[in-house]
Order: sequence, then C-alpha cells, then structure tokens
Amino acid sequence: MFLALLVCGLVVALVVIGLFVFGLRRRLIQRAGGTFDCSLHWNVPDEPDPSGKGWVYGVARYSGDEIAWFRVFSYAPRPRRVLERSSIVALERRMPEGEEELALLSDMVIQPCMYEGVRLELAMSEDARTGFMAWLEAAPPGQRVNVA
Repeated sequence: MFLALLVCGLVVALVVIGLFVFGLRRRLIQRAGGTFDCSLHWNVPDEPDPSGKGWVYGVARYSGDEIAWFRVFSYAPRPRRVLERSSIVALERRMPEGEEELALLSDMVIQPCMYEGVRLELAMSEDARTGFMAWLEAAPPGQRVNVA
C-alpha cells in the first residue's frame, strides 16, 4: 500500500514539474518581447487541404531580421524554425476552411508564404498579421520587399 502511494505521488510530482517547465519555457521565450501566437503548417501542397491536418501550435518571436518559431508543446530551448525576412514571400491571405477552424485558435487568419521554395502557412490573429506584414515591409534599405 505504501509503495503504491509513493509511486502515485511521484507520478503526480513529475506531471506537475512537467507542466511547470512548459510554463517556464514559454515565459522565457516571451520575455524578450515581440512574440505572438502562431500556428505553422510547413510544406503545404498546392491544393489547400481543409482537413486541418499538419497544423502545429506555436509561438513566434521577432528577432531582428528573423522570426523564430517555437513549438508550444516541446521542451526544446531552441526554435523549431527560423525564417529570415529576406527569404519570406507573403501571398494572398485566406480564412480557415472546413476542419481547419477546429484545428486553429478562434479568430485566426491564414497567411500563406513561400520560404526558399517551400510553401508554408502561418495562422495568427488579424492584429498579429498586420504586425507581420508591417515587419515584412519594413526591411532595411537595400533589401527587397517580398509581398506578392
């Protein structure tokens, strides 16, 4: 009986520690500022798939001429993807369709982009998209603006 209680207590303690580390990691990512909730769909086929598959929830952070994208449900301290401003080409925005609405947070808009020959989609709030487009267009002098 004592052993069962000890094991249950250890399991509960490990779950609490795991959740604490998730929260601490997100806090450290957001501490630098310039972050926004951003789901990512990497290597999107030419024909949109409204099934909602392929979306990964994350947090994006502006860092100079790059956007660092972190998975929310990960313990990794480094970003999963780093997108350079000069290589991002923004395409026509769209609204979630079909089951995508269930896979994404509410009030998200989808910003399709091309990045070094790979088609990707970023889902973010309308305010975050406005900031993203302003960041893309605010490239330093001499860099091209990649808005289609």
